[in-house]
Amino acid sequence: MSSNAPRADGRKPDQLRKITFEANIAPYATGSVLVSFGLTRVICAATIEPKVPAWMRQQGVKGGWLTAEYSMLPYSTLDRKQRDISRGKIDGRTVEIQRLIGRSLRAVLDLMKLGENTLWIDCDVLQADGGTRTAAITGAYLAARLAVQKLLDQKKLAENPLIDSVAALSVGVFDNRELLDLAYVEDKDAEVDFNIVMTGRGQFVEVQGSGEEATFSNDQLQSLLVLAQKGMKELHSLQTAFLTQQLLK
Repeated sequence: MSSNAPRADGRKPDQLRKITFEANIAPYATGSVLVSFGLTRVICAATIEPKVPAWMRQQGVKGGWLTAEYSMLPYSTLDRKQRDISRGKIDGRTVEIQRLIGRSLRAVLDLMKLGENTLWIDCDVLQADGGTRTAAITGAYLAARLAVQKLLDQKKLAENPLIDSVAALSVGVFDNRELLDLAYVEDKDAEVDFNIVMTGRGQFVEVQGSGEEATFSNDQLQSLLVLAQKGMKELHSLQTAFLTQQLLK
């Protein structure tokens, strides 16, 4: 297939899916956003709890904490996905993703400035079409920023504890082409698959990648990172525009 041929959804190889953000989707949360990466849709909610985990109190650890939970609703996939509670345990993929979301947000959060509060991040997948973890991280930052602003406005925080923005997207090799922001039809059969997490200042937080029954060269690795950086600049611009609109209201 030609490297310039359109993808299944008509996009160019280096083109993001249509990305949208809708604020205040969960009114009882301190801050919330419905994030859409194409057909992938995730509700991200941030809730402030005015206490810290017991282990922090017991160990005398100062500051606050951030923790994340992630789930895919039963109807988010073509075949019904059984709830973790029905199985009596959380599956390994869920644990991996919620830890990734937590690490990503803590990378741009000054826990001392958060005070003795816990910032809970809940990400629930409404519809899955590839990239649910990257959409969750991108939306989770926005929900956290809206929550923090509410506390700043209420004088419950002295200063903004978020020191940078953070977002994530996927890149990979499918059908021998390097592609940005893989949809499910590409992701499920990708020869190489990466999830990249970066800050607004262009620093890497995490790079998760592997060959799926394939290998990749150093040149391909560098090319995929460049592709991710291109997409990340666009993604951070979308985040900034959304927050500018919301915070000026």
